Amino acid sequence: MSLTGTRKTKFGPRFIFRKTLAIGVFLLIWQIFPTLEIISPRTLPPLSEVLTRLWEISTNGELKVHIAISLKRALIGYFAAVFTAIPLGFLMVWSRKVNQFFNPIVQLFRNTSSLALYPVVLLLFGIGETAKLIIIFWTAAWPLLISVIDGVRAVDAIYVKAAKSMSISTVSLFFRVILPSTIPYIVTGLRISATRSMVALVAAEMLGASSGLGFLIFDTQHKDEIDKMYAAIITLISLGMLVNFGLASLEKKLTVWKRSAQI
Repeated sequence: MSLTGTRKTKFGPRFIFRKTLAIGVFLLIWQIFPTLEIISPRTLPPLSEVLTRLWEISTNGELKVHIAISLKRALIGYFAAVFTAIPLGFLMVWSRKVNQFFNPIVQLFRNTSSLALYPVVLLLFGIGETAKLIIIFWTAAWPLLISVIDGVRAVDAIYVKAAKSMSISTVSLFFRVILPSTIPYIVTGLRISATRSMVALVAAEMLGASSGLGFLIFDTQHKDEIDKMYAAIITLISLGMLVNFGLASLEKKLTVWKRSAQI
């Protein structure tokens, strides 16, 4: 049994109130301050006006088009990073030769901002879809790669030695010991990469795009449609929260064995 024991969370009215109080206060301020002109309604329209515009562009189909295009770009770039970074991370720890080859590149580019490289990408690939996907891929790949490497290196050597003492095959060692122990690190990397992908998506769509949520935010700001701009921002935030919630739920399902072992 865990020394701290187990505690059931009660999802009652008080729990929900405590969790949403800060957000509620923020939204109330957003409504009251522009209405009383404590903050200029021109720069920050009241929340009611923003929600009205959000409903308008949702019902007329305009928002749906931009969301679909942005999600398509984000998913292609993100999953390209997932299917590249995860295998490469395992290989870099598993094989000394692979690590010797890729590690200098990783150390050189891991902290290089994708936005700083965007002008270079535009010069090489133009302003089409390829440049946007490369920026999203680049942004998502590095945190996931580092998380996988850290996860494999954090596997308890005792488990590995115990498995090898039973003459376990290399494949079984990977799937029964290495991979399960690394899953929490992988999911953490997935969540960080997803968040950064959304940021990269907006930046990529603000430059050289004619559709997508990033374009919508930039275009409405340029046209002085501020309420519509905030509606697009709210949509983007909501999508980010949904992605993060989905990955957090995935983490709970994949690591249920770990929590059970602590009981």
